[in-house]
Amino acid sequence: MDPEDNHRYWANRSEAFSPGYYADIGPNEVTETLAAVFDHYVDRDATILEVGCSSGRHLAALLDEGYRNLTGVDINDDSFDVMADHYPRLAETGTFHTGAIEDLVPEFDDNQFDVVYSVETLQHVHPDNDWVFEELIRVTDDLLITAENEGNSPVRGREGAEVSYVHDDFPLYHRDWKDVFSELGLAQLISEPGERDTVRVFRVL
Repeated sequence: MDPEDNHRYWANRSEAFSPGYYADIGPNEVTETLAAVFDHYVDRDATILEVGCSSGRHLAALLDEGYRNLTGVDINDDSFDVMADHYPRLAETGTFHTGAIEDLVPEFDDNQFDVVYSVETLQHVHPDNDWVFEELIRVTDDLLITAENEGNSPVRGREGAEVSYVHDDFPLYHRDWKDVFSELGLAQLISEPGERDTVRVFRVL
């Protein structure tokens, strides 16, 4: 799957792993971990960007915790219709953009957001587009948070298995995000492995 096919796939995704699918699941353990991290490190008036926000289950939880300056981007346009149904207060108060992060993030200003985070989104970035990780740093003023599947199993993410396929359907590119963002100059503050995802908190130096 080349980068453009990858984008088209997620832009048109329905049923499993679609915006409606995640809205029906609702908040999960990653949501709880993010809320704890934000409560410790982030002021309520911080500017926050979620890349790959889907229908907004994590942003809605932050809104409930008192964070107001929320922005989200997602490649699937259905995300925001589903958001309006499931999380109407978020849809009314947040700022949202439809498109690939490779297209949208370069349009943001330097240090525009106090916090940038992703949940199971960067794992879908094609290796040809890994330049976008530097763009995420550019628009981040303080914290960058990843909650991604790094291969938390005996058969995924190891040498020779850097890519796996879910249901023989779409690729996951397993990366060690500490290595990725440390090499780009960030300092890791927290690493919290979960059953599927590893949450990492980085600070811009």
